[in-house]
Amino acid sequence: MVTIVDYKTYQRDDDGTEFHALVVQGGVEAVRSKETDRMYFTARTATVPCTFNKVTCKQLLGTEMPGIIKRVETDPYEYVIPQTGELVTLSHRNEYVSEENEIVHKNVVEKDLVA
Repeated sequence: MVTIVDYKTYQRDDDGTEFHALVVQGGVEAVRSKETDRMYFTARTATVPCTFNKVTCKQLLGTEMPGIIKRVETDPYEYVIPQTGELVTLSHRNEYVSEENEIVHKNVVEKDLVA
C-alpha cells in the first residue's frame, strides 16, 4: 500500500499550462547507511502525474492505494539534496507501480524464465 502524502504543481515546457502530480509514499523500510554503516528508517516516495485540480489533490491527502514504490535503474544524473544543497550523482529513481501492474510483471518474468 502507498499513501498520498502531498501534491506538486508543475508547468509544461511547451505551452506553459499547469498540471499537478500526487506524491505517494510507501511503507517504512530499514536501510543501512553507506557512510556510517548504521541502520536507519526511511520510506520511498514517488511523484505521479494526475488530471486532478488543486482542490481534489488536497482532498486526496491521506488516501491509501494498492501498489508499491520500486527502485528503477536509470542513466546517471546529478541531483541537489534540498535540505543540504549537496550535489550527488544518482543512477535510479523511485516509481509507483500499481498492484495490477506488479502482478502482470511477475507473471511475464516467470513465463519467460520457464521458456
